[in-house]
Amino acid sequence: MSHIPIEVQLSSLPANPGVYQFYDVEDRILYVGKAKNLKKRVSSYFNKQHEIGKTRVLVKKIRSIRHIVVPTESDALLLENNLIKKYRPRYNVLLKDDKTFPWICIKKEKFPRIFPTRKFIKDGSEYFGPYTSMKTVHTLLDLIKSVYPLRTCNYDLSSEKVAAGKYKVCLEYHLGNCKGPCEGYQLEEDYNRQIQEIREIIKGNFKSSLHYFKTQMISLAQDMKFEEAQLIKDKIDVLENYQVKTTIVNPKINNVDVFTIISDEVFAYVNFLQLSHGSIIRSHTMEIKKKLDETDSDLLQLAIVEIRQRFNSHSTEIYVPFAVTLEAHLKVVVPKLGDKKKILDLSERNAKFFRQDRFKQIMIIDPDRHTNRIMGQMKKDLRLSTEPRHIECFDNSNIQGSNPVAACVVFRDGKPSKKEYRHYNIKTVEGPDDFASMEEVVYRRYKRLLEEQQPLPQLIVIDGGKGQLSSALKSLDMLGLRGKIAIIGIAKRLEEIYFPEDPIPLYLDKKSESLKIIQQLRNEAHRFGITFHRNKRSKAAINSELESIEGIGEKTVEELLKNYKSVKRIKEASLENLAKTIGMSKAKKIYENFH
Repeated sequence: MSHIPIEVQLSSLPANPGVYQFYDVEDRILYVGKAKNLKKRVSSYFNKQHEIGKTRVLVKKIRSIRHIVVPTESDALLLENNLIKKYRPRYNVLLKDDKTFPWICIKKEKFPRIFPTRKFIKDGSEYFGPYTSMKTVHTLLDLIKSVYPLRTCNYDLSSEKVAAGKYKVCLEYHLGNCKGPCEGYQLEEDYNRQIQEIREIIKGNFKSSLHYFKTQMISLAQDMKFEEAQLIKDKIDVLENYQVKTTIVNPKINNVDVFTIISDEVFAYVNFLQLSHGSIIRSHTMEIKKKLDETDSDLLQLAIVEIRQRFNSHSTEIYVPFAVTLEAHLKVVVPKLGDKKKILDLSERNAKFFRQDRFKQIMIIDPDRHTNRIMGQMKKDLRLSTEPRHIECFDNSNIQGSNPVAACVVFRDGKPSKKEYRHYNIKTVEGPDDFASMEEVVYRRYKRLLEEQQPLPQLIVIDGGKGQLSSALKSLDMLGLRGKIAIIGIAKRLEEIYFPEDPIPLYLDKKSESLKIIQQLRNEAHRFGITFHRNKRSKAAINSELESIEGIGEKTVEELLKNYKSVKRIKEASLENLAKTIGMSKAKKIYENFH
């Protein structure tokens, strides 16, 4: 991606929450950040002058930008934290001095205390972090305190001092927030088991805590200690509710590789999410140029092997959207619902965003490739024998039968060719008859193209269902063009696409680019036709208003409109001025009519 100019990479960023990563010319990670809106946040680095020198240096070094899209801003916060801990990018430390990052400390002492700190003291204590937000630290500590009773005092709880009765329990003991190790009411072994479970929670692994509490709850219930069992159940609920808040940190999912694939006619995009202890630590999307007749299943199998080798992954469990054949020791899971499905959906979402980004970049860098891909997709979706490089779309406009007109719009290479648009006044049809109007217009259009030996389109789109399509086909039959030009009808209600002699319509995916181009054609034909129709109607209304005055004919109306441009100005004109244009006798008639 580094060969793509930064401006182009910025133009294709999505306006979604996520995490961005900056890389230098040697593809080394420089910085990881989170954003509520990726496009706005990342663009802000490049469109303003930075006061901090280190930020200016960082921006100069950036050669490529990668991003991971996530559902919410809090997910972005957690993912940013995971990635910073995993990769320790140089500028995350430079721009936010390490000492100011909050950590969670498990103090090295008997009956260890757990607290947040910004000082990293090398005294053998355990430090988890650094975290990018104090909010995350407090959320974790609140969770821990609501589940585990821990001491908050700073007494030296050596066995001798506790045995000698040096300390007395404090208010925290009476409130139920501490089990009183200072007076020997809690065994060190029990306290240390809690600390071990807390370590796992901080790492994002809730499994052991949940398992222990569930066993304890069942045991208490069996002993008829229902109130105590309920207290344990409340703790289980707290843990489970915390972990379902995010897809980014999910303790139920341990070390797993997640793969999904999105493909079109020419390329496939395989996204890889790597999870360690329930946290996403990597996202990578691979673009694969397809060869003939390669299925998504074949491509995904090849990509899994290559990506796992590239990133040296040793996970034995793999989540995929459909069954694939891999080495015997690997456990392949196809999630259908729940947390595993959520993580699979997140991977697929990132593959889709990567594909969209590539399309946007290609449109800027290589517009021909973009056009070729869309044309290839339309050929496949609409079952055509050739790519529809030249498309024409017809639409009728008549309101209560007045001033029937029609429009023909022309698209070349999927884009409007406005100079080739044509308007038609309906000549042979009396009253509102859409079918007969369509027949007339299609006949006139292609009779003229044949007479002038102009190239014919590869595809005709008729705005309407079976009826309008049949009418257009009659005209093609008369001109001997049936079978030489592909023709389809698009019905407005459910966007059904009708083919000649096929009673069953085709329903394209609502997000399909082929459908979007057909809808754009139809909307453009409608807009073009309606504008012409309105102009014609208003002109007719003006003419009839002036011509209804006795003694005023068509030529007088034309002369007046040429000079005054509108009926409003004619109404406001003085008798003398009107007389200068059309003579006093006619001027008097008009002036008296309006005054």
